[in-house]
Amino acid sequence: MIQNFDQVLDKIHDYPVQRIAVANGVDPATLHAVCEARDKSIAESALFGDESTIRENAEKQGLDLKGIDIVDHKEPIHAANAAVKSVSEGKCSIYMKGYIHSDDFLRTVISRDAGLRTENILNHVFILEAKHLGRLLFITDGAMNIKPDLEEKARIIANTVALAQTFDIAKPKVAVLSAVEVIAPKIESTLEAAALAKMGDRNQFHGGLVDGPFALDNAISEEAAAYKKIGGEVAGKADILLVPDIVTGNALAKSFAHITGGTSAGLIYGASAPVVLPSRSDPERCKLMGIACAVYVAGAQAQKRVKIGKVHF
Repeated sequence: MIQNFDQVLDKIHDYPVQRIAVANGVDPATLHAVCEARDKSIAESALFGDESTIRENAEKQGLDLKGIDIVDHKEPIHAANAAVKSVSEGKCSIYMKGYIHSDDFLRTVISRDAGLRTENILNHVFILEAKHLGRLLFITDGAMNIKPDLEEKARIIANTVALAQTFDIAKPKVAVLSAVEVIAPKIESTLEAAALAKMGDRNQFHGGLVDGPFALDNAISEEAAAYKKIGGEVAGKADILLVPDIVTGNALAKSFAHITGGTSAGLIYGASAPVVLPSRSDPERCKLMGIACAVYVAGAQAQKRVKIGKVHF
């Protein structure tokens, strides 16, 4: 079981080096992240964006862009279209958001022309390095699906269980969140949580344990769960938090980064290639850990550790 991002960094050195296409990778935090990824042999990068802005910002930050390709596109959306095309054509293996609105970026991901859409549902996952819990915490969906219905929530659970298993969590525990931990007919999310929990009881989620509804405290704190006399295998031990809507997930994940100073990584799961989706305001380390997690997922999903060609060192 991978418990922190340092372990992710250790493990990716077993896998072939991945190449990242960054959509409008012009801002200082992104430039710092891709340079550090290069320096630590985490990943190679191609920056799609206004070359003059990229070089100007790099110079201001004292960054050497040696070994990082720059593909000049003045408009952010044109940069994103070119970047995602490079991934769909196999020239790059990971797609990353730079300084571009999430809506514009996501449209390129799901584009029928050069996008990375599959028949699977796509969902965003914030991976939180919850050091005080001693484990990674997966929050979904805080950036892509606005208000998923019951069926969509079930598919998001299946996706995120598969992602958590990639991080060596053999049987991920999924807590379906609401405002309360009891079924309240006037709170729709508690009813859907109960239905998802029953689906879990009927083994409809392969490899995951699903229960709910939970309030946040008794989903992640064993003490809180015990105090409220909430039992079960998931109570207080959740690896995955399924939120009722995008507002809840986004606020929860961003409060972790901006109030507690914690580190998180943002990924989209279910596409034909790993996608890194940080917030534009995320600090360098969050962007770097998003890159690292995407590289790890790409390597793990290849299901091979044969060192072919250039590898990490």
